[in-house]
Amino acid sequence: MARPFKQARTVRPQRASNPDQPPQRLHKLLALAGLGSRRDMEELIASGRITINGEVAQVGAGVTPNDVVKLDRRIVHLPFEAELPRVLLYHKPEGEIVSQDDPEKRASVFDKLPRVRGGRWVAIGRLDINTSGLLIFTTSGELANHFMHPRYEVEREYAVRLMGELTEAQMSQLTVGIELEDGPAQFDSIQDKGGEGANHWYQVMLREGRNREVRRLFEAMGLMVSRLMRVRFGPVNLPARLKRGQMMELPPKEVAGLMEWAGLAVSRSPQRSQKEKESLGKTFTPKERRPDSRTRKPDAEAAPRGPRGAGAPASRSSVPKAPAKRRVRGDNMTPPAQQRRSDRNRGRG
Repeated sequence: MARPFKQARTVRPQRASNPDQPPQRLHKLLALAGLGSRRDMEELIASGRITINGEVAQVGAGVTPNDVVKLDRRIVHLPFEAELPRVLLYHKPEGEIVSQDDPEKRASVFDKLPRVRGGRWVAIGRLDINTSGLLIFTTSGELANHFMHPRYEVEREYAVRLMGELTEAQMSQLTVGIELEDGPAQFDSIQDKGGEGANHWYQVMLREGRNREVRRLFEAMGLMVSRLMRVRFGPVNLPARLKRGQMMELPPKEVAGLMEWAGLAVSRSPQRSQKEKESLGKTFTPKERRPDSRTRKPDAEAAPRGPRGAGAPASRSSVPKAPAKRRVRGDNMTPPAQQRRSDRNRGRG
């Protein structure tokens, strides 16, 4: 049975240790090493598979560069020097969900994300299936937490198209507060952006991300949202050149600015391939990633399972073959030799 946590076999050069460097949390460094989330690493430590200098590690333990950390007797090289994470902007269209596990098998934003080495993409906030606009992905759980945790009150700005128009009293009420089923809610600001006919546009801003909160606030006023698009999340605006369905990865300078805004220190940029370096700051339209054959689930509507598995391409052995031609003695003879043999056979009769 394969173990869920694997350590890369890449041999890294030894770093000069600093005796004055304070210990860092073991589960945090294991997560930064790409072995899983912090919660996963706490569970891994609790299982007894991690040792520090030959002794079983305890949850909450701290380590320094002088300590030898092993996972199942294999040395784990911990990233004591923080690296710049990767940050990806995506202009999400309607019709896609922000989830990796959907029983209905609907189109997911995660189906199009590029692969990341030694880590995973974390979605910063969610947008429901009928909402479009700015969606941010990062490889840093700490950066994602700073964007999403309620205590930081990071601003979210939306462009909203309504079927109808708000009165001055309704706009005032929406900024004062409305009681919803999960507690009071309000917009920090709301601006009239005009419109024609039955459709009217508004720009709204709020500092929390409860489920369908923008739509529910307008529904409380008796108005239906016909289109909703997030145009800003914290210091990140939806770039005008990023069309619907396109992605772009932020260059290191902009990522460093985000880390500074979040109060997170970094010391160096991650190692990237030449192809990754050339794609930084450029928009691109992602293609849906083909599922890994090792984890691909069988289709419920696939053809009936045969001896080699459902949906498997027909192999040479499973394709019906034409009957083999019976080899007749004399086929390889030259025509004169065949004629002489035929004459002898007639003479015998």
